[in-house]
Amino acid sequence: MTVLVIAEHDHATVKPATLNTVTAGIACQSGDVHVLVAGANAAEAAAAAAKIAGVAKVIAADSPSLAENLAENVAAQVLAIAKNYSHILFPATANGKNVAPRVAAKLDVAQISDVTKVDSPDTFERPIYAGNAIAIMQSSDAIKVITVRTTGFDPAAATGGSAAVESAEGVADSGKSSFIGREVTRSERPELTAAKIIVSGGRALGSAEKFTEVMAPLADKLNAGLGASRAAVDAGYAPNDWQVGQTGKIVAPQLYIACGISGAIQHLAGMKDSKVIVAINKDPEAPIFSVADYGLEADLFTAVPELVKAL
Repeated sequence: MTVLVIAEHDHATVKPATLNTVTAGIACQSGDVHVLVAGANAAEAAAAAAKIAGVAKVIAADSPSLAENLAENVAAQVLAIAKNYSHILFPATANGKNVAPRVAAKLDVAQISDVTKVDSPDTFERPIYAGNAIAIMQSSDAIKVITVRTTGFDPAAATGGSAAVESAEGVADSGKSSFIGREVTRSERPELTAAKIIVSGGRALGSAEKFTEVMAPLADKLNAGLGASRAAVDAGYAPNDWQVGQTGKIVAPQLYIACGISGAIQHLAGMKDSKVIVAINKDPEAPIFSVADYGLEADLFTAVPELVKAL
């Protein structure tokens, strides 16, 4: 049978997490890969999905009930076509994690969460114990509902494909939830999950003012995303959406610079797949040095400004 990937989009463009999920779908080796674009006036997003390399067909479901991506309505849209597929894949994002369990429950199958590798159409790998062990899971369910850890798969090419776009009837509003409002944090810096370079600060920075004073110039110089450890976020030095770690965002940039971060397991689980890791810490015993490609034993308040000047 065929693989269905649930696109993450803003009705005009397809978000990068979709590209990684398409790669996972291709790895399932179950047949063609189809992409569902569920939205309202989302023809542009459907057209963008049709250009993704490896996609055979795009299903565009358009309905006012899908305008705000409410989980109940998106799940109903997926369920309307689910029987045609052997695998249904979601990015392991906030939206994907919101919809996938509803689909799995309605189909009466076990959800396979946070997959980082596909061994065969029925066997998958996922991290457990904060990434310190890998579980190999085999499923005999007729329809496999999977969330994909996007850092585990390279993104499919956003161009080069020529999939057909097929319209599907949008579902009616379930009436179970309603959209009240949305507060969006806007930043000129790259989004953490899509940034090629990330600069993160820890509790050693001491205050929100010092966090901004020391870390922001380095991030601006490198055009990097700005992240933080859970300890820094809990202390109020940085906002919640900057948190990198098991309970924050899972990232895998080309370059990750950790400043004043000791390297607790919770944090390492969110960034240890980064291609190159640089650690700046004055404690030579800090666990972060065990995963770093380059380590600098120094006071970050001296080293980071000097690094900014050198750049």
